[in-house]
Amino acid sequence: MSIDVPGPEAGSPRLAEESPRLVELRAGIDGSVRAGVRSINGHQVVSFTVGGDLRSMSQVDGMTISAACELARAKGHPVVGFVQSTGADVREGISAAHGWGSAARAMIKCSGIVPTVLVATGPLVSGPALMLGIADATIMVDDSYAFVSGPAMVEQFTGLPIDHDDLGGPAIQATKNGVATAVVAGLDAAADMVAEILSYLPDSNSELAPFRPTGDPVDRACPELREIVPANASGSYDVRHVIEAVADDQVITELRSQWASNLITAFANIGGYAVGIVANQPQVLAGTLDIAASQKGARFVTLCDAFNIPLITFVDTPGFQPGKDLEWRGMIRHGAQLAFAYARATVPRISVTLRKSYGGAYIVMDSKTMGNDLAMAWPSAEIAVMGAKGAVEILHRRASAEERVDIEADYENRLLNPYVAAERGSVDMVIDPADTRRQIAEALDLLATKRERLPRRRHDNSPL
Repeated sequence: MSIDVPGPEAGSPRLAEESPRLVELRAGIDGSVRAGVRSINGHQVVSFTVGGDLRSMSQVDGMTISAACELARAKGHPVVGFVQSTGADVREGISAAHGWGSAARAMIKCSGIVPTVLVATGPLVSGPALMLGIADATIMVDDSYAFVSGPAMVEQFTGLPIDHDDLGGPAIQATKNGVATAVVAGLDAAADMVAEILSYLPDSNSELAPFRPTGDPVDRACPELREIVPANASGSYDVRHVIEAVADDQVITELRSQWASNLITAFANIGGYAVGIVANQPQVLAGTLDIAASQKGARFVTLCDAFNIPLITFVDTPGFQPGKDLEWRGMIRHGAQLAFAYARATVPRISVTLRKSYGGAYIVMDSKTMGNDLAMAWPSAEIAVMGAKGAVEILHRRASAEERVDIEADYENRLLNPYVAAERGSVDMVIDPADTRRQIAEALDLLATKRERLPRRRHDNSPL
């Protein structure tokens, strides 16, 4: 991997002498931002470096970032930023705030047109910290931190002392709120992660996702998947093993792995095609969907749809996680985000139901009702409104314990199998788990020419 970023300042990522600088932007302007067109693994990107000397952002700094983003959008190049800032320059007053505002607007205009990846290389305070929330992917090095309101202000308003790391350190951003797509040990590792993420993305939304030839046969059988689902209905397993088994060379790149870990989001290649993978994780909260998982899945689905990356969804969920706190915090609205993201996605979409798929969670996990292109299921799949136990408690609450056992068994035999769903058209294929890789690869090849246009409108009204 080679990466070249502007400026030899202390704190900048490593420079690659073999990768020449191509174009400098606003090189004669004095400020804490340096920008230009650079090369990452042979691909041109527009990069900028903010605050090598920890200076606050001035108006000219904001204009330099804005110029970089405008060039990226016009030429169809990804944006890569290495950022740290103590906030807007208070000496400039409102002018500095206007500079930051112009930078934010330019980044937002890039959204969905060219990929944007930011690396937090140090402190990010106040307005500039919001850039991390705008970017498609955010990487934080282990000695960085970010927050909108600092420890002093937090203590002033709450009376509770707190330090930088506990307020906005990488561990907090990775586990508590999902701001950090990944946390890495240092700048070299950050540069590698940037290249890895961009390897799955096209340079712009006008291009297809990269195709990476592989020596891994597309018809490779995965017999180990026949035994991965426990016989016990409440048993857990690591869905990553399923994803790795079907991926080319068993390589995946997981995003936001430490946040909402009851849902896995990852990039991989299958049969050479770059794909985005969404999967319930039975090891965490039994794979139920909560607010964080819904937000995580919706943002990832939207990213893949924006940049023409096919979506593969592995389903094993008993439903939405119940709880008064979740309902009060907006489970309905946030759960709708995932349904919204899938329903408006126009990229090739394939779902594979591994085990449980109940109720509303069945619908939002890219069911046939949501408009997916191909719905597959393993023989172990259970697709229904709810599990046998819950259904019997509602329909036969007056039955004795012995009678309930027989009724549950009958319910499972008659309704909790994928063949009933297949008879009704909710499942296209019931497949041998060992054939999962081959079936997905063949479907991706079939859907490679899919083109779908949404009705013309200004924009939708996503339940943010």
